[in-house]
Amino acid sequence: MDLDSLGIILTLGVLLCFSAFFSASETAFSSLNRIKLKNLANQGNKRAALALKLAENYDKLLSSVLIGNNIVNIASSALGTVLFVGLLGRAGVPISTLVLTILVLLFGEISPKTMAKEAPESFAMFCAPLLQFFVFLFRPLNRFFSLWKALIIKLFHIKTDRTVTEAELLTFVEEVRQEGGINAQEEDMIRRTIEFDDLTAAEIVTPRVDLAAVDIQDTPERIEAKFYETGFSRLPVYRGSIDSITGVILQKDFHYGVLKQGKSLESIMKPAVFVVKSIKISRLLKTLQEKKSQMAILVDEFGGTVGIVTIEDILEELVGEIWDEHDQVVEAITALGGGAYRVLGNTALQDVLDLYAIGEDQGTNATTVGSWVIETLGGVPKEGESFSFRNLSVQVTKALRHRVLEVVVRGSDIDLILYSK
Repeated sequence: MDLDSLGIILTLGVLLCFSAFFSASETAFSSLNRIKLKNLANQGNKRAALALKLAENYDKLLSSVLIGNNIVNIASSALGTVLFVGLLGRAGVPISTLVLTILVLLFGEISPKTMAKEAPESFAMFCAPLLQFFVFLFRPLNRFFSLWKALIIKLFHIKTDRTVTEAELLTFVEEVRQEGGINAQEEDMIRRTIEFDDLTAAEIVTPRVDLAAVDIQDTPERIEAKFYETGFSRLPVYRGSIDSITGVILQKDFHYGVLKQGKSLESIMKPAVFVVKSIKISRLLKTLQEKKSQMAILVDEFGGTVGIVTIEDILEELVGEIWDEHDQVVEAITALGGGAYRVLGNTALQDVLDLYAIGEDQGTNATTVGSWVIETLGGVPKEGESFSFRNLSVQVTKALRHRVLEVVVRGSDIDLILYSK
C-alpha cells in the first residue's frame, strides 16, 4: 500500500468522525430537554448556555448539520471509490459502494445517533462550540436555503403552525408523568390548571334545588337553625322567592349583629354578586376578588336563580376536593355486585354509562343521572319506578317532589362483557 492510499484511508477516517459528529448532533438537539439546559445555564454553565442558544435557532442549526453531513458523506464516497479503484480496478466500484455504505451506516449514523439519544443534553453541550463554528462557516449557504424554504412555502401554500394545542400539552404532561418526572397528583393539578380556562360557572354550580338560603322574613331562630344545620359560614337571603335574592349574610355578622345586638337582617347583609351562568370560572374568580366576595349568584337569561358558585368551588377545580369538618364523604357510585351500582342523582350520566362501556351518543341532552331519569320517564318519578335502557335496568330508590336523589342501575355480567367489545 503506497502513501497516497494511506493518506486516503486516514482522510476517510476523519470524514467518518465528522459524519458521526453531525449525525449525533442532529439527534441530540432534536431530543434534548431545554428546561434542563436552561437550569444548567442559569447555574453558570457556559456550554449549556451556548447549546441553548443554538437550540433556540434550530432551523439554522439543522440546516448547518445537514450541509456538513452531506459534504462529508459525499467526500467519503468519492475518496472510497478512488481508493478501491486504485487497488482493485473496475471491481473496486461496487466494493467501494458496499464497504462505504456499511461504514457510514454503522459508524456515521446508527452508533452515534444511538449514543446521543441516551444523553442528548450532555452531547449537545460537548459539541456546541464546534457546531457554532460550522453554523458561522455555512452562513451563506444557510441564507440561500432559508430563501429557498420561504419560496417553497409560498409556492405550495404551506401553512406553518408552531403553536402547542391544549391536547398536545396534556399529552406531554401525561408522558412526563409516565417517565417519572412528576407524580400522579402533580399531573392532576397541572391538568386541572390547563383545563381551568375552559370551564364555565354552570359546570360547577351548586343548583338551586340544593341551595341553602333564608327568607328575609324568617325569624332569627330559624336563620340560626339554618346555619347550624348546614354548617355554612354564609347564606344567600331572598325575598319571597329564591329567584329574588337580595344579599348574603355571614354567620359571624348574624351572631353578633342580630342575635347579640338586635340589629335587623338588612343592616348586616352584604350585596350579592350576580353573574350569568356562561361566565368562565377564570373570569368569575377575578370578579369575586375584585368584589371582595366569596360567593356569586348565577342567573339565567330571564333573571331566575340557577344556583351559586363559591371561591371554594373554583379552587377545587384547581386542587381537587377541599374538605372541612362539615363535609360528609358520600360515594357518587357504589358497587353492589353482579353488575349493579347504587348511583346518586347528581352523578354525571356518562360516568355511569362508562361502567358499561356505553358511548356518549345516546340521544339525550341530560348530563346527570337524575335529569336523565326524569327525561326518560317524562317527569319526576316516585320511589320504586323503573325503566330499561338497552340491557340495563334503572330503578329509582330515592326521590323528592322535584328531583331524583338515588337510583340503582343493574346490568348482568354478560352485559358487561358484551358492552366492552
